[in-house]
Amino acid sequence: MPAERHYVALAGPTASGKTAAALAVARVRPVEIVSVDSALVYRGMDIGTAKPTPAELAEVPHHLIDIRDPRDPYSAAAFVADATRLIDEIAARGRLPLLVGGTMLYFKALFDGIDDMPAADPAVRDRLEAQAAAEGWPALHVRLAEVDPLTAARLAPNDSQRIQRALEVWHASGKPLSHFHAAQRERPGGLAPAVFVSLEPTERTWLHARITERFDAMLAAGFIAEVQALRARGDLDADLPAMRCVGYRQAWEALDGRWPMADLRERGIAATRQLAKRQMTWLRSMPQREVIAAEAPDAVAQVVARLQTHGQTHGEALP
Repeated sequence: MPAERHYVALAGPTASGKTAAALAVARVRPVEIVSVDSALVYRGMDIGTAKPTPAELAEVPHHLIDIRDPRDPYSAAAFVADATRLIDEIAARGRLPLLVGGTMLYFKALFDGIDDMPAADPAVRDRLEAQAAAEGWPALHVRLAEVDPLTAARLAPNDSQRIQRALEVWHASGKPLSHFHAAQRERPGGLAPAVFVSLEPTERTWLHARITERFDAMLAAGFIAEVQALRARGDLDADLPAMRCVGYRQAWEALDGRWPMADLRERGIAATRQLAKRQMTWLRSMPQREVIAAEAPDAVAQVVARLQTHGQTHGEALP
């Protein structure tokens, strides 16, 4: 079983109210917030990531926000290393580490441990992308099925990102990706939170309305101009992980002229809904979570009540 650590965690799909709940907890407990979000790590990507405002960031110490340039990828392994260090440092200060976010891969990597898969090889990646451009991703999916049928069976023929990664692992190690996943399931370790709360909507229409409202607010706040500024740098491209973030990818493609800018709102909202659906799928695979209905009128109060008296750090007095 994973070792217990003195921290608590708050997860949920995008637009479920995590930031408001985390700040409410911070008002009744001496916490420091560790962001669990693969987009918030990037500097200059503020509007499209719904990054906490300067006032919110000033209200309570935040970590793992604005720590990477968009051209520099950030991985689950890097997150686990950073989060583990921060959990210990925050606890040593007599405060409660509160991990908050919606990147479920990061939560799972922290809870279950990181496997020893080989790092990405740029030369192999370039070769695979050239093959895909010539033959199509379904052809590479067929090739993957020959060397790693278990992984291929769970991937769609056009799932370019995951097919590419699986083939990278095969070329780098001579072992299928499924081998490393099996080894990870069998290996003990990881850092379990004292409490893991999840804000999950029971009504899909409620979340869809929140997503629409948020995307409209981002557009009104200058999201397109933000993406234009990133493009103007000249050293970023659509294949970087930062630019594949939901919203940014759709805006980049619109600015490339792949489809009318008038379609951005519809495409961005649809992509965000798909992200939320994937996040909910991840959450349902985590039986240790304690679910609070995100749309409940007292959802924030429930989160505060659950985290107010649990997961205290060594020497911390309850408020």
